[in-house]
Amino acid sequence: MSDNPYDVLGVPKNAGSDEIKKAYRKIARESHPDLHPGDAAAEARFKAAGAAFDLLKDPETRARFDRGEIDASGHDSPRERPFYRDFAEAPENPYRRGPRYEGYGDEADIFAEFLRRQARQDGDGFGDRAFRARGADAHYALEVPFLEAATGGSMRITLPDGNDLEVKIPRGVAGGQTLRLRGKGGPGYGGGAEGDAYVAISVRPHPLFSRAGDDVEMTLPITLDEAVLGAEVEVPTIAGPVKVTVPKGATSGQVLRLRGRGIAAPGRQPGDQRITLKIAMPKTVDDDLARFMEEWRKTHGYDPRKGVKA
Repeated sequence: MSDNPYDVLGVPKNAGSDEIKKAYRKIARESHPDLHPGDAAAEARFKAAGAAFDLLKDPETRARFDRGEIDASGHDSPRERPFYRDFAEAPENPYRRGPRYEGYGDEADIFAEFLRRQARQDGDGFGDRAFRARGADAHYALEVPFLEAATGGSMRITLPDGNDLEVKIPRGVAGGQTLRLRGKGGPGYGGGAEGDAYVAISVRPHPLFSRAGDDVEMTLPITLDEAVLGAEVEVPTIAGPVKVTVPKGATSGQVLRLRGRGIAAPGRQPGDQRITLKIAMPKTVDDDLARFMEEWRKTHGYDPRKGVKA
């Protein structure tokens, strides 16, 4: 299998963002491990599609790949890095280093060294006048997979200095929230306290689940016979698969509810999982089914559109 993200998703190099997203979702739906348990090939396609989508969905990252600055894994060095962005280098940071601040890094180093020397003179006549300052806060962005955001977990990000920082993901965290990690920012001066790290969270879309408040929503395809006769089917949830009863005479758009199977954020009642049924017809309507329906329609025909007028 090619590792080129365009080949993985089956889209041309000039594909638009909507075309890329549509291709990813199609592969993710068809190859999701929950629908193909034990199928290593399907799982490999699912993971490869996710990696390709991660690289191509960001215009800046995609442009860097197209220019050959990064490889298909999204990295410009062999060491893998999680998806994060140091706010210090972000375009929206008004104080980031740029053409207007040539030499700023050297000045900052000189100033820091001045503060350290002044702090060391605490016992040499400066006394209470020794300079103490709290360390600078650090700002990062982290994309969290849907299931980790729903159930909680732990992820690591690589800092600009090469060190790792562990980020504990609280259960039920939502996109747009910012996590505060006390004492994980810059070091203090003269014995001052360390700064804090602020991690802005975004949540990666899931091919099956979406979130509405603390409820989890999904669409479940069912067969024609399951809709007519009813059935017990397996349904994925954020905590693992469960058995659900499809009622006799079910119809597309009907919603089944699994109480307490949604997001269980601390301090709140767990949400529900809402399952929207969708009748999926067989790919081929054979003669037996066609004859049966023709006879059935003669004596049991009905009009579901009665009363539906513009």
